[in-house]
Amino acid sequence: MFWESVSIALEGLRANKLRSILTMLGIIIGVGAVIAMISIGMGVRDKVQTSIASLGSNLLIITPGATSPSGVRLAAGSNTTLTNKDAQAIAREVQGAQLVAPSVNKQYQIVFGNKNWTTNIQGTTPEYMAVRNYELDSGSLFSSRDVDSRARVAIIGSTVTENLFGDISPLGQTIRINKAPFKVVGVLKSKGQSAGGMDQDDLVLVPLTTAQDRLLGITYLHSISVQASDGDVINQVQEDVTTLLRSRHKITGDKPDDFTVRNLAAVMATAEETTGTITLLLGNIAAISLLVGGIGIMNIMLVSVTERTREIGIRKALGATYHNILLQFLIEAIVIGVTGGVIGIGLGVGAAYAISAIAGWNTVISLTAIVIAFGFSILIGLFFGIYPAQKAALLDPIEALRYE
Repeated sequence: MFWESVSIALEGLRANKLRSILTMLGIIIGVGAVIAMISIGMGVRDKVQTSIASLGSNLLIITPGATSPSGVRLAAGSNTTLTNKDAQAIAREVQGAQLVAPSVNKQYQIVFGNKNWTTNIQGTTPEYMAVRNYELDSGSLFSSRDVDSRARVAIIGSTVTENLFGDISPLGQTIRINKAPFKVVGVLKSKGQSAGGMDQDDLVLVPLTTAQDRLLGITYLHSISVQASDGDVINQVQEDVTTLLRSRHKITGDKPDDFTVRNLAAVMATAEETTGTITLLLGNIAAISLLVGGIGIMNIMLVSVTERTREIGIRKALGATYHNILLQFLIEAIVIGVTGGVIGIGLGVGAAYAISAIAGWNTVISLTAIVIAFGFSILIGLFFGIYPAQKAALLDPIEALRYE
């Protein structure tokens, strides 16, 4: 009887093709929209995570500047309270601080031949490469000896390479930074844009002391990057760094810090929470169309019950039970939900790829989202088909046979 009911249900749908397709349309659009919207949301989350991770893993960034809400407030990075000795003390005394990279930076115009380009000059130590996840594409890294001797050597990013050298190999070439000659010893691999939209390849790395003494004429630092040994100790490292710097800067009691310690692991967690909320919101908005599609199924099934009243009466007169009639109409509703769900999956996946190709947005197809959306399409077909199926199954055969 089950397969006979399935056959009758499919025959009923085939007899009214256009109506069946229009009924499925709500489910198709709903499932497709859920998959596409969740793919966009997960793509945003993935891009933000990748951008933050590209800055460095288990990373703390220390910048000078008070963060106190009272008194004179200085923007982070605008003060002169961090020194090379602070960075050395952190590397020496803070357990769990695997790598420490002090740095200074300023924008300068760099010149090669008849070409020039304005970029960010980053004075730092060799540890900066590992801390900030930079890799060499060609050439070599400057050494601690170069830092000690204030050597005029430079490592350039791919954006600088493209704009100054074109097809020429930059290795061994001499560029001028603020009119001072620097020899290019290395070229960095491309990292792309950061989460804030900054071009991470538009920079030049030079030894810290060279930048401080020969370019900027300063003795203080603009920032210190600290890489913790692993994610489990990063919060402890942050506390230890704060305690050490307060002691070195003679900050006592409830006096505010004259520096800021940013924990990128916390930034990552916040970003994941925010993008997760956005993804959930997009999915819920799209899911409303699934509900509308379910109402459409109920509406059409009620019409079908009304149209087939005499047929139901004849079947019941010939011995069809309550469960036979109920199963017949439930199967029709479920078939609409399943078919609409399958087509909707294809539509959603195709839309996600199309959005990625046309708009250039990052999209991530989620198998979980596909399964959930398809499962809901079946449940909606079942849920909204129960009432019409029960109405059909409860018809009095005598009244049904007299129905015109």
